[in-house]
Amino acid sequence: MKRYCIFSAQYFPHLGGVERYTYNLAKTLVKRGNEVTIVTSNTYHIESYEQAEGISIYRIPCYRLLDGRYPVLKPDKGFRKLHKRIWETPYDMVIINTRFYIHSLYAAYQSKRRKIPCITIEHGTSHLSVHHKVWDTIGAVYEFFLTQAGRLFCKEYYGVSLACNKWLEHFGIKGKGVLYNSIDLGEVKELQRTADHTYRKRFHISQETVVITFTGRLLKEKGLPQLMNVIDRLHAEGEDCCLMIAGDGDMEEEIRKRGSDFLIPLGRLSFQEIISLLDESDIFCLPSFSEGFSTSILEAGACGCYVVTTARGGAKELLLDENYGSVLPDNEEEGLYKELKRLLMCKEERQEAAKRTYKRIEECFTWEIVADSIEKISGSKK
Repeated sequence: MKRYCIFSAQYFPHLGGVERYTYNLAKTLVKRGNEVTIVTSNTYHIESYEQAEGISIYRIPCYRLLDGRYPVLKPDKGFRKLHKRIWETPYDMVIINTRFYIHSLYAAYQSKRRKIPCITIEHGTSHLSVHHKVWDTIGAVYEFFLTQAGRLFCKEYYGVSLACNKWLEHFGIKGKGVLYNSIDLGEVKELQRTADHTYRKRFHISQETVVITFTGRLLKEKGLPQLMNVIDRLHAEGEDCCLMIAGDGDMEEEIRKRGSDFLIPLGRLSFQEIISLLDESDIFCLPSFSEGFSTSILEAGACGCYVVTTARGGAKELLLDENYGSVLPDNEEEGLYKELKRLLMCKEERQEAAKRTYKRIEECFTWEIVADSIEKISGSKK
């Protein structure tokens, strides 16, 4: 048994890939007999401490910059009280998700000070963007200096994909290895078994209609404007398809306004509801231009969907070639339109590719594999 402390600036109830990575890694380590503490930001002003599924969770006070997208540690009385409690435990290793938060710098510094082994896991392949040229430039400079400060205290970096390790080189960091984003296939199978398959029925969608689905944060960088435009175009041409969009984020209101009988916004769904939706879908589409290794494509692959995405993050590490899925060079509308139009006519090709993708997930992208690697890393630091 070892004691792990995972620092993640964002965590549930906030939804995103890093949050789900943190949760699933923690859950798997606990299942294997370890103790796990998660330290996150109290962006929702809820209880500062709780126990959930055997995991101890501390939420430290923060300033909610960028509408909560970038929480910054708030060094007030409440923080000092939690700080003392957090570091009372003699941890065997500190794990930092991810690199560019003050929260992460705090974790690295305290680990170094207390001589606790520490690793940082990189989840990105580009700078954080607010879609403003000047502020993005300032943000990139800030991120560079924050990263260099973090390197003074934490020397070991891993990526959730090889693409993330490539991005680390931008900051002069050589990744030590890959701790892949992963999925619990047993949990997915159980949710599929008990799923309430009602989406087609609820929205009067026939079994012949090809259901294309997007799940995740509703952000422009995920390629949603291009995807919706393509679906409009396909529908205008008489193609029998529809798009279901599940999630919340900056574009939620815009997507709601564009909703129709073939472009269906579903809002934020629970994990069980997402699995049920994917189980009724034919194609999963994530035309993103900024990813580390999307959890959503793993969920879609685990549910038997054909995956269409872009050459960002770890997509090519899952979808090795066209026999596994479609990896587009970019998210330009014309390329996305041509590929989706082609796939609408290729049911057998989609089904065979989905089977290959599932087998690859089974062999390479499970949380047991990641937990094995974490335990080996911590064991090497005795």
